[in-house]
Amino acid sequence: MNTFTGKVWVLGDDIDTDIIIPTDYLALPTVEDMKQYGFSPLRPELAGQIGEGDIIVAGKNFGCGSSREQAPEIIKALKVSCVIAKSYARIFFRNSINNGLLLIENDQIQDQVKEGDQLTVTMGKSIEHKGKVYPIHPLPDNLMDILSAGGLVKAMQKRNGISK
Repeated sequence: MNTFTGKVWVLGDDIDTDIIIPTDYLALPTVEDMKQYGFSPLRPELAGQIGEGDIIVAGKNFGCGSSREQAPEIIKALKVSCVIAKSYARIFFRNSINNGLLLIENDQIQDQVKEGDQLTVTMGKSIEHKGKVYPIHPLPDNLMDILSAGGLVKAMQKRNGISK
């Protein structure tokens, strides 16, 4: 079972794809070039503060807006270990899985954490915060296989014996 701990960054409800990565930066050549502008309309300093393994905790409807794949790619490029939100826009959810970004749906933890807190996540089982355990529903095996491989393309390469 995969367990990890990360520092929390708290965001609110309805964080749309224009907040995650504004359209002004989509013309940049790579996601690596774009990532410094992640969340800039909301908090211009945030992308530079997020550290590897950190966890974003948000409210409802995370990833609403356009279906641009760069939104989950930016979060993954910032090396966020997962996003925990009350709910997700469906296309953002699937784009995230396809790009290897773990999303966890939980409607309790947002009201308990403060920015800078630590969370421990046991994939498919629970979130722990200050000694309290919040159960989570596991994702189906096929989605976990995609996440474990690092995204849909890598999962299909592995399945078809053409891994690089």
